Amino acid sequence: MEKYYIVDSSILPESFDRVIKARNLLETRKVHNVSEAVKEVGISRGTYYKYKDLVFLPDEEMNDRKAVISMMLHHEQGILSKVLVDISESNASILTINQNIPIHNIATVVISLDIGHLNGTIDDLLDKLKQSDFVNNVQLISIE
Repeated sequence: MEKYYIVDSSILPESFDRVIKARNLLETRKVHNVSEAVKEVGISRGTYYKYKDLVFLPDEEMNDRKAVISMMLHHEQGILSKVLVDISESNASILTINQNIPIHNIATVVISLDIGHLNGTIDDLLDKLKQSDFVNNVQLISIE
């Protein structure tokens, strides 16, 4: 099974970045062939062919991560609003909110989030939500 890593480019050989630039030149048709591309970026054809299928920039989709959390809120005015502020301050975007009617002054809330630009980890967000006296049983249902 293949392993993939995301690493800072500062620890990689400069040729990896140049291979990506050469491939981009070809894909955008700014050059007509591999010879022109490698000449422009300053690597050999051998280096290009050795790494062209192995080094990539992260896809835009890598930042498109989703999570679903569930919690029980005391039925008091402004509690859901405070939860939404905590989520917003963590730089998560709310996709959907489903709140059931309160039974015995407790309402179940399920929120789906875009966490692609989350400050910290999902655990940090869950811990922040758990700190409220009016929020109980905070659970991560799923993460993508």
